[in-house]
Amino acid sequence: MKRIFSGTQPTGEIHLGNYLGALKQYVELQNGAECYFCVVNLHALTIPRDPADLREKTLDLAAIYLAIGLDPKKATLFVQSHVPAHTEAAWLLQCISRIGELSRMVQFKEKSKGSAESAGVGLFTYPVLQAADILLYQADQVPVGEDQKQHLELTRDLAERFNRDYGEVFVIPEVLIPKVGARVMALDDPTKKMSKSSDSKWNNIGLLDEPKQIEKKLKRAVTDSENEVRFDREQKPGISNLMTIYSALGGLSLAEIEKKYEGVGYGQFKRDLIEVTLESLRPIQERYAEIRHSGYVEEVLRDGAERANKMANETLYKMREAMGLLQF
Repeated sequence: MKRIFSGTQPTGEIHLGNYLGALKQYVELQNGAECYFCVVNLHALTIPRDPADLREKTLDLAAIYLAIGLDPKKATLFVQSHVPAHTEAAWLLQCISRIGELSRMVQFKEKSKGSAESAGVGLFTYPVLQAADILLYQADQVPVGEDQKQHLELTRDLAERFNRDYGEVFVIPEVLIPKVGARVMALDDPTKKMSKSSDSKWNNIGLLDEPKQIEKKLKRAVTDSENEVRFDREQKPGISNLMTIYSALGGLSLAEIEKKYEGVGYGQFKRDLIEVTLESLRPIQERYAEIRHSGYVEEVLRDGAERANKMANETLYKMREAMGLLQF
């Protein structure tokens, strides 16, 4: 049985791009793999956060994990800061990381907004902590969106370097990206990805958005003047993005969608997409409302932390031993 690890930051509002790019896979994966899914709250500290808000959003995200269908009897759900091995392993991996390779990380360049001198050190070393997250669980595969592929390549490089210099300790993880829905773009600008940090309220659809909000956002979503439902990322990015969402939620292939709306136009397509989206998100929203303040979320996280600590500490022990750290 393969082992899977993935994590999500408890920042912003979880949106449809997060769900279709990564979270939706989790539910399918838990039935055929040993899965560890983490709320990576330490990563959230790379940018200043309100402490009370971070605590609430950590529980919000854990509740969403459960609401989308993750079963704590099948998968281990936990909070990153509840497993101290993450920070120690990150330091050990930092000691074999190189400034040059971290400087090339695209996300650092984007988030530091071109001002590397004033950016926090945590933002710079973020990918090393991410590597520690993954390698501690000896993950075979990591389900992520396409924007995280570069970080996963660094994780593989660090694992291979550690194994070469200190002996075989780590499994070398593979990237797992879905064939449909891997990169959902912004509704108001389909040349950019859907983002939790966007200033525009029309950029994304939150998993917990009210039905009226979802309807308004999809009605306003950018298309083009052709009024032809045809998939073409280059020439028709707007309608292609909406077709990707429809396909991922509605279970139709892109070719089947094209055939269904041949000669029909965007109006009917959008009406149907709204219905498909609302029907897909309704059970998630209902389950979330049922469990968020019931105490169940905290119970699941406590149990998950116990299991995660056991696995992570086994790997950390091997890392310490390999690097020559004295242990009793």
